[in-house]
Amino acid sequence: MDTTIDPVSGYPGALAVAGNRAHSAVSWAAIAAGAVVAAATSLLLVALGGGVGLASLSPWTHTGASVTTFTAITAIGLIVVQWVSAGTGGYIAGRLRTRWHGVHTHEVFFRDTAHGFITWATATLLATTAAAFIASSTTSAGAAMVAASSAASAASVDPYDVDTLLRPANPSTAPSGNDERAQTIRILARGLTTDEVSADDRAYLAQIVSAQAGVPTAEAQTRVDTELAKVQAAKIQAKQAADKARKAAEAASIFTALAMLIGAFIASISAALGGRLRDLHP
Repeated sequence: MDTTIDPVSGYPGALAVAGNRAHSAVSWAAIAAGAVVAAATSLLLVALGGGVGLASLSPWTHTGASVTTFTAITAIGLIVVQWVSAGTGGYIAGRLRTRWHGVHTHEVFFRDTAHGFITWATATLLATTAAAFIASSTTSAGAAMVAASSAASAASVDPYDVDTLLRPANPSTAPSGNDERAQTIRILARGLTTDEVSADDRAYLAQIVSAQAGVPTAEAQTRVDTELAKVQAAKIQAKQAADKARKAAEAASIFTALAMLIGAFIASISAALGGRLRDLHP
């Protein structure tokens, strides 16, 4: 069949073929093939990126990537995954679709971009369930390991602090005080929950400290105030860590949406490129 090259789009035009208009404009086989390739590529890259992201984390204090750094790495990784997987799937769909004879070049361009977009949408639906498990075990769990590792220990009462609080001036003459120690832990734990310790509890703690440690009431009260200040500081640190984790999750969600939009655009353009090459090489 005689063909001509459109000078604007670069697509080859073709003479009309009788009866061709009855055929569907959608090549579902090509879309399915491109979507499967895109989904598989996406899962491969997500798994690879998850391994790289977890390698940057560390449970040790002051080591490994921070929450901000991990979020930035995750955002960049999502964009790269979308670019590569969507581009590959769209290109495959464009090269494998059937050739449309007797269709205006502008219509061919639209159909190709639509095929790319449908391929991206189908691949996204296919990969959502499988990627959810991998993403939850890398992005969410990884960010939580960095943000909440210190908060988990900070938001609890350290038995050593209680030992220090009840440390007697003369250990050889001090009673065991096991019940008082347990009460002290419960009072401090309640302070973590309610964000405050009542005046009665403060006075009672001072009496326990004075009796157990064998120190004057004024010194006992000073110990109590110091320990309560540490408890409140731990509570504030825990809230700050939780707020950082929330902001990291918020940023990751926004970057995910932007990456998906970029992926849809890349898939459409790649399908148009693949379709053009398909028509140039009948």
